[in-house]
Amino acid sequence: MKLTEMKCIDPQPTDPSLDRAQIQQYLKEIESWSLEDRALKKEFLFKSFLEAVAFVKNLAIIAEEQNHHPDIIISYKKVKLTLSTHKIGGLSLNDFIMAAKIDHLFFFKINQKENSSYNWRSQEDRQGHRHNSRQGWN
Repeated sequence: MKLTEMKCIDPQPTDPSLDRAQIQQYLKEIESWSLEDRALKKEFLFKSFLEAVAFVKNLAIIAEEQNHHPDIIISYKKVKLTLSTHKIGGLSLNDFIMAAKIDHLFFFKINQKENSSYNWRSQEDRQGHRHNSRQGWN
């Protein structure tokens, strides 16, 4: 089963973190994430601050659904993410599942934008938020 098809499970504090061999295997399944200090890290670049924030809003929906939340830093057009499982003090399968889902979100949205008039706000529109060009987002 692909990582994008899996669901995060709530780890117990006594669960072991992934060993080096498992980490190396899962790293092959995610795109350009680096391994630093027992965490996965990646930086995403966008054309504007609004696109970066919209990406984070969409990412937050996935994080809530999976009950696994990355550390997020937004710096103008950059979004820096860090994934680790604090409860076990290292990496778990959940971190790789989330990394794969985040990559899928990013690449799906980019492909949609290049192939249509889709914009990052479409996810918000589907959830009942509406845009008024004079007043901004409601």
